[in-house]
Amino acid sequence: MAKLIECIPNFSEGRNQTVIEGLVTTAKNVKGVTLLDYSSDSSHNRSVFTLVGDEDGIQEVAFQLVKFASENIDMTKHQGEHPRMGATDVVPFVPIKDVMMEECIKISKDVAKRINDELHIPIFLYEDSAVLPTRRNLAKVRKGQFEKMPEKLLEEEWAPDFGDRKIHPTAGVTAVGARMPLVAFNVNLDTENIEIANKIAKIVRGSSGGWKYCKGIGVMLEGRNIAQVSMNMVNFEGTPLYRVFETIRFEAKRYGVNIIGSEVIGLTPAKALIDCAEYYLQIEDFDYDKQVLENHLLN
Repeated sequence: MAKLIECIPNFSEGRNQTVIEGLVTTAKNVKGVTLLDYSSDSSHNRSVFTLVGDEDGIQEVAFQLVKFASENIDMTKHQGEHPRMGATDVVPFVPIKDVMMEECIKISKDVAKRINDELHIPIFLYEDSAVLPTRRNLAKVRKGQFEKMPEKLLEEEWAPDFGDRKIHPTAGVTAVGARMPLVAFNVNLDTENIEIANKIAKIVRGSSGGWKYCKGIGVMLEGRNIAQVSMNMVNFEGTPLYRVFETIRFEAKRYGVNIIGSEVIGLTPAKALIDCAEYYLQIEDFDYDKQVLENHLLN
């Protein structure tokens, strides 16, 4: 069976359609790769691409996209709600079919080295590719964002894994790594008070005592004038989406605030959503492997 690897690069551009279309064209021009999905958000000023391919194709498309972004996104002019440190902010590789995590780790390191060698963008390795425990968490790696990275790279413990201790002047810094699938899950509130979203995010995220596999921040969606709890669910089975959703609903009530909607950014494993259906429909003795029609058709 052919090996299949997923790559989900995040770019610090969600407004300029010419640049976004250029990224799409770049992705589609690499052999051995399929662009499954891409989404852009103007408030976050960020685009997320989801690609799958073989070993050679996925490495090539990752590099070509980082190259295009470095030539067309100027971080000195970037503003947006989502934390970011580079034109290509993060490049994760995910094992999908007939591939081990160790192989994705090697791919991530090979791509990281090529990006630095040819584009002179410093690279941090994160998640399963991290060489230091303190670099597994992307939030810690990205802390300080683009504006404070020049000083951060000079700190003793923050030398890049690839590259010199100085940022690329316009493309910044990029994180590259291997990880298991996650769900980018956002919950919108009927308030324009960003502090409420920040307080709720602090309650639900694992790093501040909330749900173990949840990373969350509060952001403002300027176009809709509403606050949002923006999250990455790094293990949707360890912490299901519905559990975090209900916690947010419960905590929002203390401020007289309601949930008005939620969104999934990019692609998500079907089971993450089916688990929510099982919970809210209160289905008894549900067997995901046996009772989902598509599971039988795909096997």
